[in-house]
Amino acid sequence: MGVLSSSARSTGSSLRKRRSKVPPKPPPPQPRINERIRVPEVRVIDEEGQQVGVLPTADAIAMARERDVDLVEVSGQATPPVARLMDFGRFKYEQSKKESEARKHQAKTRLREVRMKPKIDVHDIDFKTRTVEKLLRQGDKVKVTVMFRGREITHPQIGKNLLDRIFGNLEDVATKEKDAALEGRHMSMILIPDKRGIAARDRAAQLEAEAQNGAAQPEEEAESESGEPVTAAASGD
Repeated sequence: MGVLSSSARSTGSSLRKRRSKVPPKPPPPQPRINERIRVPEVRVIDEEGQQVGVLPTADAIAMARERDVDLVEVSGQATPPVARLMDFGRFKYEQSKKESEARKHQAKTRLREVRMKPKIDVHDIDFKTRTVEKLLRQGDKVKVTVMFRGREITHPQIGKNLLDRIFGNLEDVATKEKDAALEGRHMSMILIPDKRGIAARDRAAQLEAEAQNGAAQPEEEAESESGEPVTAAASGD
C-alpha cells in the first residue's frame, strides 16, 4: 500500500472540515407590505381590527397611504389574501420587544434541586415538600432527588414511593416534566410549576380563611352576651 503525502492528508482533512460545517439558518420570512403585495385584490382589515372588505390591491395601498400607515399581508394563504392597515415599523418594534421579554422570562427559569435520603421521617418529608412548593412558586423547575447509600440501593421502590408521596401533595400546583427514574445511586423527578393550580390553591386557602373568620364572629358575640349579668324582674307583690 502507498503512503499518502502530507499534502494529500491535509487536503482530505480540509474536505472533512468543509463537509461537517453546518450552514447558517436562513432568516425568518418577512411579510409582504405595500407594493410587494402582487395579488390583484386583498381582504382589508383596518387599524382597529374591523373588516373593510375585499378591495383591489392598488386601492388598499392608496387607503394605507391616506392614513399614513402600511398595508401588511398577514395571511397570504387565504383567498383572497388578508392584509391589514398598520404602522409596520411600530409592529416590528413591538414584536422585537415581546421576543426580548420572552427570552428574559426563559432565562429566569432555573433548575433547583431538593435532596433527601430514603430513611426520612414524616416531619422532614413535610419540610421538604414545603421547600419544593416554595421554589415552584418562584417559577423554578425543581429536581427532587432521593440519594441511596450502601445497600439502600437494593430497595429502589422506597425512593419511588417517597417521590410519589411528595408529588401527591403537590400535584395541584405542579406537573411532572420528568417522571421518577433511577440514575446510578440517585432517583429523581423534575417538577415544573402549574400557575393556574397555584392560583387556585391560593384562592381556596383564602376562601377557607374567610369562612373560618365568619364562623368565629357569631361565637364571640354569643360569649359576650352570655357574660353579661342577668337581672331578675322585680316582683309586683
